[in-house]
Amino acid sequence: MTEANIMKALSTVQEPDLGKDIVTLNMVKDISITGNEVEFTVVLTTPACPLKDMIKSACVKAIHTLVNEDAVVKLRFTANTSSNRKDGKALLPGVKNIIAVVSGKGGVGKSTIAANLALALARGGASVGLMDADIYGPSVPIMFGVRGERPLMKQGGERGLIVPIEKFGIKLMSIGLLVDEKQAVVWRGPMASSAIRQFVSDVDWGELDYLVIDMPPGTGDIHLTLVQTVPVTGAIIVTTPQPVALADARKAVAMFSQAQIKVPIIGLVENMSYFTPLELPENKYYIFGKEGGRRMAEEYDLPLLGQIPLVQSIREGGDIGVPIMVSDDEITRKQFGDFAGQVARSIAMRNADMEATKIVELVV
Repeated sequence: MTEANIMKALSTVQEPDLGKDIVTLNMVKDISITGNEVEFTVVLTTPACPLKDMIKSACVKAIHTLVNEDAVVKLRFTANTSSNRKDGKALLPGVKNIIAVVSGKGGVGKSTIAANLALALARGGASVGLMDADIYGPSVPIMFGVRGERPLMKQGGERGLIVPIEKFGIKLMSIGLLVDEKQAVVWRGPMASSAIRQFVSDVDWGELDYLVIDMPPGTGDIHLTLVQTVPVTGAIIVTTPQPVALADARKAVAMFSQAQIKVPIIGLVENMSYFTPLELPENKYYIFGKEGGRRMAEEYDLPLLGQIPLVQSIREGGDIGVPIMVSDDEITRKQFGDFAGQVARSIAMRNADMEATKIVELVV
């Protein structure tokens, strides 16, 4: 066995999403050969890659078939999260991907989806931040059990920077960490938009693979401010199967798809897809309708990233400050983990196939 033969064999292994072989994509590193053993590293485009096992099996098979059927193949994985920012990185220079989690209406579980997506990506090995941009209804302090806590300040050059609170391995920032939770945030649009800009420019987010942003429901000032302030990698649309929720989700799709904004939509996630009671684990009750999210995804030719069931433990975890991704509920954790894997996969494909992320310049 030689390094050249190993590389030639691995050049037959395709990266399933990007459509090119792993050698051309420069994903193979550090080949070492000792007798009958060959070791090497495969550099993934995201730590949360759901296709690791498929890639590993294909590599082992290629070496056994084309080089040495008795070879002992030891394969390691590492990750260099892909990014497609070409904005000079004036803001959030250490953040590779900015994900906006949006919904056309409230009550569809958008914050629950955003929180557990962030945790699932971090569980997969990525460095993750969660920005609660829902100025009028911040929920991150409750969902993460940090009510009453206040972030610290640090000096960043000539100005002070807010240090995000860290919990469960991710960085958190919310207006709820800065104001008294008993006081209503009564702000006009420009004030709310200014707060969002500060969450971007005055918070020390550091180096992140993903910054997940929990957006307010609807389509308005804060959404426009975000896309005009930072280059958003893409948006995830949250809906339930219910027709009234789908009607509003269509408005969110229309907003991000219009020519002036043109932010890529990573995909759609259907929340509260069905209910399964603990005492009847084989039963599914479609309380809010059936497959509405799937039909909408097909209508707009969008990936359906996941169908998350209506589970009592998801609600309970959010209320007591222990999100489902850090609970003992293995079944629901896996469902969110699969969803996060699809998100990471779609982002890698978006970064490979689409034009660079950039700040939106709206002409008024």
